[in-house]
Formats: sequence, C-alpha cells, structure tokens
Amino acid sequence: MPDNAASLSPSITAMIRLDHMHVLAASHRYHASTPWWRKRAIVNGVCAALEIHAQLEEEIFYPALSSALPGDETLAKSRPEHDEMRATIAKLRAMGPENAAYDGLFHQLIREVAHHVADEEAVLLPAAERALKQELRTLGAQMTRRRMQLLGERPMEIAVNTAGTFPLATALLATTVVLALRRCLPRSRRALRDEY
Repeated sequence: MPDNAASLSPSITAMIRLDHMHVLAASHRYHASTPWWRKRAIVNGVCAALEIHAQLEEEIFYPALSSALPGDETLAKSRPEHDEMRATIAKLRAMGPENAAYDGLFHQLIREVAHHVADEEAVLLPAAERALKQELRTLGAQMTRRRMQLLGERPMEIAVNTAGTFPLATALLATTVVLALRRCLPRSRRALRDEY
C-alpha cells in the first residue's frame, strides 16, 4: 500500500481498541434468558471475532512490538492468554446452548478476554503508541488487508452471526439497502426503456 494510502488508515492501536469494544458489546447481549438460537449466534460471533483478532495480533502487532520492546513481560504473556482463550472457544464449540455448562463457559471466556483487554489497553497499546509512533498507520493498513482476507474465508458465518447478535441493526441496514435499491431500480428501468 502506498504511503499516502497508509496515512489514511486508522492506527493499529485504534483498530485493536475497536475490536475489544465490539467483542465486549456483543457479549453484553448474552443473558441466561436469551433464546438458544441467539445465544449460539452471539457465542459464534464473539468466538470468530476473537479468533481473527488474535491471529491479526500474532501476525502483525506482536512481532512489530516485540522488535521495538524486546523482553516486554506483558507481551510475553499475551500469546499464552490467546492459547487459553482458544481452548475455551474449542470447548464452547464442542457443546451447544442446551448444555447446562454453556452459559458459565461463555462467561468464563468473557472474563479471560476482559483480563487480556485490560492488560493490552493499560500497558501494551500505550507502549506501542510510544515505541511504534511512525509505524502505527502502516501497521493498521496491514491489519486491514489481512482482516479482509480472513473475513473473506467465512463470509456467511460472519453475516449469520452478526444478524443473530445485532438483529435490530441488521434489520435497519437491510431496510436501508432495500429502499436504496428500490429508488435506483426505477431509474435504471427508465434509462433502459429510453435507450431502446
């Protein structure tokens, strides 16, 4: 990506913070009384977001930060925390919302994530903003490209889980798209009719 395009990209630290907010916001939609289909959508959406987020950090953010801050203790414990999170995700995926342990295991995952997020936002991200000041947007552009690749590997899964997690927002977006298409189609039909 050319330097001018990278300068338009959000910084990698801003993107990481947005990922954190997305996962925590989605997790707040999960309640014991939530219907099973919505629980599954929320859990699957959170798990997919966490897997992609962890992969992006491990491929792009952690190596850059490790070069700038060799031996950082918080960074050293980040990968094992990701592994712990992946183990909990695997357990969740092996059971369904009808299992009595499902709610507790999801809440355990969110506690693990909250602890990890606190370390990153209090220690790693400020350290990265100091140490990688000149590279933050370039790294953000790299993260954006890689995220698009990872999302492209499972578009239907992401769409279905997002619709189940945020049904009102999805319905509003779908309505807006349909209305916009309806406005465009009559014009297109008239243009075609006038052309022939």
